[in-house]
Amino acid sequence: MSDFDLEALREQAARGDTDAVGQLIELAAEREDFEELRRLADGGSGDVADQLVELAAEKSDLDELRRLAANGNSDAADVLAELTDEEPDDE
Repeated sequence: MSDFDLEALREQAARGDTDAVGQLIELAAEREDFEELRRLADGGSGDVADQLVELAAEKSDLDELRRLAANGNSDAADVLAELTDEEPDDE
């Protein structure tokens, strides 16, 4: 996908096109693009959290898992606990 196509897809997503959001999530996950996934999550996409947790787990990115867990993502807390033998915080 060209930069132009990617930018057009981002514009569609910004206008609320859920298919475009889904495509961006898929592309970002394939590219292992944490920045894009975080941007989508900050934009309100709930589906992206699962991708962030999955990618962080695959990469053993403990910092990202801790960030997600600190923001209330229980899946990230569970994966973090598995990877580090820590107990997830029950808040």
